Amino acid sequence: MADRAIKSPLPGTFYRRSAPDADPFVSEGDQVEVGDVVGLVEIMKSFHEVKSEESGVLAAFVVENEDVVEAGQDIATLQD
Repeated sequence: MADRAIKSPLPGTFYRRSAPDADPFVSEGDQVEVGDVVGLVEIMKSFHEVKSEESGVLAAFVVENEDVVEAGQDIATLQD
């Protein structure tokens, strides 16, 4: 099966952690379930959770921490 993408719900700045000194929500190789938070998107000082809509293994992030993202842009890929 092909890789599946986790997409940004909103435009803004993507964060892999809830705070600079916190652990990442998930890392490559982690099992991700439906509804798991994989990051945050900040827009105008409001933070919105990015949740996985599918389960699988997080194969890779395709954007870096603190990258600017667009709505619908791929953030990470999942594998079975």
